[in-house]
Amino acid sequence: MKTKRKAVVLLSGGLDSATVLAYAARKGFECFTISFDYGQRHRIELKYAKRISRQLKAADNLLVSFNLRKWGGSALTSSMKVPKGGLKPGIPVTYVPARNTIFLSFAISYAEAICAKDIFIGVNSLDYSGYPDCRPQFIEAFAKCANLGTKATDEGWKFKIHAPLQKLTKAQIIRLGTKLGVDYSLTSSCYDPNTKGHACGKCDSCRLRKKGFAEAGVRDPTVYVD
Repeated sequence: MKTKRKAVVLLSGGLDSATVLAYAARKGFECFTISFDYGQRHRIELKYAKRISRQLKAADNLLVSFNLRKWGGSALTSSMKVPKGGLKPGIPVTYVPARNTIFLSFAISYAEAICAKDIFIGVNSLDYSGYPDCRPQFIEAFAKCANLGTKATDEGWKFKIHAPLQKLTKAQIIRLGTKLGVDYSLTSSCYDPNTKGHACGKCDSCRLRKKGFAEAGVRDPTVYVD
C-alpha cells in the first residue's frame, strides 16, 4: 500500500481553512491540522476546528496555545470594539500583528518534526479584509525564509506552502468546498460571537461570509444573532 504524503493544514475553524483542509485531503495528503488559541475573542472557533477536523478525517488536530493579549494591538486580542459598519479602505483594527507569520512558523516547525514537506493555508486576496499577511507576496517570501531556516536547505529538499484559495472569491470558495463535501454548519467565521457562539452578522467576516453564500447560491447554515 502506497504511503500518503503528509501535510500540515492551518485550521482556524472558519470557512476558508475548512475548504483548504478538504482540498488537501482530496489531493491525497494525510492531513495534520494545527489550530491556535492565541487569546482571540472568538475562540469559539476552536470548537469548530475540532469538529471540521473530525468530519474531514484529519489524522490529528493539534492545538497550540499562547497569549497575544499580552500586547494586544488588535480588536481580536484586546478590549477594542470590533467594527460593525462594513468594509472600509485600509488595514482594519481586526488585523492581528504578524499573526500569519507566527502561525506559519509553528506550522513549519511541526511539519519538519513529522517529516511533512507541504503546508496548506487558507489565505485569500480577493474577498478578504485587507490583511497584509494574506497577500501572495508574503506567502512567497515566507516560503523562501522557511527553506533557508530549516534543515531543508542542507538536505536538498524544500517546503512548499500551498495557498489554493489565494485568487478565489468567497463564492468560488464556497462552491469548491460544497463539491468537496465540507459541512459549513461545522465552521465559524464571526469575529464577535455572543456567549452561545451565534454570529453577530455585522462584522467584516460575517459580511463576507453572507455575501459569499448569497453569490454562490448556497444556503448559509450560520446561526446569526439577528
